[in-house]
Amino acid sequence: MRGERQYLFMKGELGPTLDNVRKKALEEVEAMDANRLLQVSETDLVDYLMDQYSVEPICLTKDQMYVTEPKEVDIDVTGDPRRFTFPGERAIMRGVAFSVVVPFSGTEILFYCRPQTFTLNPPAGRVEKQNLYLDFQQIENNGDAVKQACDRAIADIEQYLQNGEAQVKQHNEKLEQDVRQAIARRKKRLLDNQGLVSSLGLPVKRRDVPDTYSIPMKPRKPRIQPPTAPAGAFKPEPALPEAEYEHILEILGNMAVAMERSPRTFAKLDEEEIRDHFLVQLNGHYEGQASGETFNYEGKTDILIRHEGRTVFIAECKFWKGEKALLETIDQLLGYTSWRDTKTAIVLFNRTKNFSNVLGQIPEVVAKHPNFKKVLGKRGETQFRYLFHHRDDKNRELTVTVLAFDVPSPEG
Repeated sequence: MRGERQYLFMKGELGPTLDNVRKKALEEVEAMDANRLLQVSETDLVDYLMDQYSVEPICLTKDQMYVTEPKEVDIDVTGDPRRFTFPGERAIMRGVAFSVVVPFSGTEILFYCRPQTFTLNPPAGRVEKQNLYLDFQQIENNGDAVKQACDRAIADIEQYLQNGEAQVKQHNEKLEQDVRQAIARRKKRLLDNQGLVSSLGLPVKRRDVPDTYSIPMKPRKPRIQPPTAPAGAFKPEPALPEAEYEHILEILGNMAVAMERSPRTFAKLDEEEIRDHFLVQLNGHYEGQASGETFNYEGKTDILIRHEGRTVFIAECKFWKGEKALLETIDQLLGYTSWRDTKTAIVLFNRTKNFSNVLGQIPEVVAKHPNFKKVLGKRGETQFRYLFHHRDDKNRELTVTVLAFDVPSPEG
């Protein structure tokens, strides 16, 4: 088995290569059209950039390996101690050439870059279209020798890939963090610039900027398309601070604890009556700004908090009645929210006997909604936070927290 060897993991070092990929991602953030950056969904933009620039670990699909059709070739055996040749004479013998092909998934660039831990004798092979080729030439018909050589080569390649896994993981984690920070920094800078220009009191003449994305050097073919920005110039909108949202949810949670401690008081109350108890607590903190059954956008919502005439929080209170009812409640909540209402909640009361079963169903049901985007986290066993997009604009995002409470029942 002889022939010219093509070595893997020899075209550069993995660390600097990954740093260069991350640098290009940050450069794309800086190169984006300002109006587009301010208007598109930040979640979608991060997902797009992560799809473009994250590095997927390579996995060899060894159960789909195959061998190419053998071809007759001339093989140079000069210098082979088993072959006698005269000094200065080349020895050529007729043999066969073929390749063992191993399909793989992951980012091809990892086959070319040397990880921090490596050997002085890297494995040989070549990569084409998500396939790893291990090339062999043989004069004698020796299948066992080929199999042993193939097994050794695959083992060496997998060891190199494993040596680089920690660097790949660190790159992907740092990439997402750095991309989010770069977007936040540039957005703040753009908004500060808008404020400066507005303070001059002069009309702004906008430049015509092509509505396109720059095409980066992609480590792999993207699966996610760049988010599309709505027409028109960006207009800043106020939003409820995250800390204030957490405070409201804490108030709702404390009220639920009070219900659990006084079951007789709440056992016979219906949705509206239970909601009124929540409103009492919220009004104690927000100086009468919390109200119930208030008209907003397309209907009346159960709990609504306004600040200086602007809706900052909306919640809907419901008893658990199964999957269909929860999806309808989400529809109802989204129908209440205007574009500025970005912080919402569903307060879900359970009077069934199996509360654990209800908690297990909530994530599955919520993910089925057509406006669902992603899971944002979970607080304990009874609070679930999700990101949704507005029905009329995918770039308008809403945070929806589902708070599930096991309330006393009349039978109990």
